[in-house]
Amino acid sequence: MRHPSGLGYIVGNEAAERFSYYGMKSILVVFMTTQLVTRSGASDVMSPSEATFWYHLFTMGNYLFPLAGALVADVLWGKYPTIILLSLVYCAGHGVLALDSTRLGMLMGLSLIAVGAGGIKPCVSAHLGDQYRGDHSTRISEGFSLFYVAINLGALASSLLIPWILEQYGAHVAFAIPGVFMALATYVFWMGRHKYQRVAPTPWREYTRDLIEPNKRAALSRLALLFVAVAGFWALFDQMGSSWVLQAERMDRVIPVPLIGSVTLLASQVQAINPLLILLLTPAFAVWVYPWCERSGVFKLRGRVVIGMILAGGAFGVVALSQYWLNRGIAVSIGWQVVAYVILTIAEVMVSVTTLEIAYTHAPRVGKSFVTSFYLLSVALGNGFAALYNGALTDAFGSPDTVSYYVFFACLPLVGSLVAWRALVGLSAE
Repeated sequence: MRHPSGLGYIVGNEAAERFSYYGMKSILVVFMTTQLVTRSGASDVMSPSEATFWYHLFTMGNYLFPLAGALVADVLWGKYPTIILLSLVYCAGHGVLALDSTRLGMLMGLSLIAVGAGGIKPCVSAHLGDQYRGDHSTRISEGFSLFYVAINLGALASSLLIPWILEQYGAHVAFAIPGVFMALATYVFWMGRHKYQRVAPTPWREYTRDLIEPNKRAALSRLALLFVAVAGFWALFDQMGSSWVLQAERMDRVIPVPLIGSVTLLASQVQAINPLLILLLTPAFAVWVYPWCERSGVFKLRGRVVIGMILAGGAFGVVALSQYWLNRGIAVSIGWQVVAYVILTIAEVMVSVTTLEIAYTHAPRVGKSFVTSFYLLSVALGNGFAALYNGALTDAFGSPDTVSYYVFFACLPLVGSLVAWRALVGLSAE
């Protein structure tokens, strides 16, 4: 067999879980700016900057809790029990969102989802890596690519479907369906319980002893530097669900379709372009682009991350140009955002998949989940900065409806790419 027998259950779980997560997340900004209510049913909606702040604060929480989930998995329970128990917390969060459309209900639901989704995040990807032992070890890159394809299959389907359901049937149904898919994800993962290779938790003393060995400390320090640098990329990437949605609401979203005529997308549906492109680009890069680059010496593993971050800055340059035209009263086609999506998605393939693989392969044997959680912490740091900007700096530097906003963020990954290169040179020298 080319891949471990438990792979199908892990990939199936990930597809359903990502459907639930991205479906819920795709409508958050629209929900907060149009459908939040008080206990009496009166409108209690947020401003665009306030909604963007809460969106990125929630996303930051999703990537802070992996640290706790990883420690529990590595030291106390093991990965499999941690994933199952926190998935139930995750399901409860979806239930609260589906039942309560007030600010308090939103806060409680999103908090439970952050604990559940964040807690299982490093465990699932590290659990995937644990399956690749012995004869399967040479296929680990293919395994992570399949894993990433599953993520984006779920994201594509939910990003198209859930915004339409919100428009047609309201928030209760739109949030309930992702909850059903999270329950399905938990069940699929449980079905594979007899197929998995399981790594037992490591006693705390042995765990810390392995992590603080001199050569391990050096690798961890370089990984930490890389993760801080990559945070500049994530500060941009997750704005596809916040500031880009707000911009799309002002654009001409009519898409010509051969044989049909045209289709008008909802602003929150435009996000589906990203997972669609991922499904096309990830296999192409894994099978053709990266092998060709390795053979020709164009760029090695570390070059993918740096070039990807530079491309991310370019994507925001395109969005800044679109905002300039909008602010001058010029009609702007959503096609310009599509161009930005293409550039940013190529950047994602080069930065995210590569960094995740680097995190797993350079992590100490007993701390795979823990180190993966630090990779995810870079996503939290990037979203935390985006939240801070929208919560405190818009008056000084510009809100999401200004050109200066997008120019500011376009510069972040350009600076981060220099730091990433230094960290990656050190890792490759080991």
